[in-house]
Amino acid sequence: MLETGADMLRAVRDEGEKAYPNECCGFVLGTFMEDGRRKIETFFPMDNAREAEEQYHRFKIEPEDFMRVEKEVRVRNLDVIGFYHSHPDHPAQPSDYDREHALPFYSYIIVSVEGGKARDITSWELAADRAAFTEEEILWR
Repeated sequence: MLETGADMLRAVRDEGEKAYPNECCGFVLGTFMEDGRRKIETFFPMDNAREAEEQYHRFKIEPEDFMRVEKEVRVRNLDVIGFYHSHPDHPAQPSDYDREHALPFYSYIIVSVEGGKARDITSWELAADRAAFTEEEILWR
């Protein structure tokens, strides 16, 4: 289960709307709680590094950006607990492409953006065998 505040909900919606008609992407930073919850502290937006003609349905985060965020989370005493991205004019459900490029353990937040307006937000965790995603509950406080 993910836990976060309403301001985080607004932030990820805003990122999706700002990037539309392309996909937004970024890191989800927070804390792993002892009871298994993941508490979101902040989002760390990234530029979509995918080629321009692909950005409407794919995102890419460069390795050097990943390293930069890893350094940042150490300084802030946080963890990378997942990633977020948008699905322009598609449901907030992971695609086969998402599954093929995801790693188990992380949370994957998806915001659907229809006609430039953010709609549903979901979160998913990939099974250890990488066969399928399971939807995670998001507790908005």
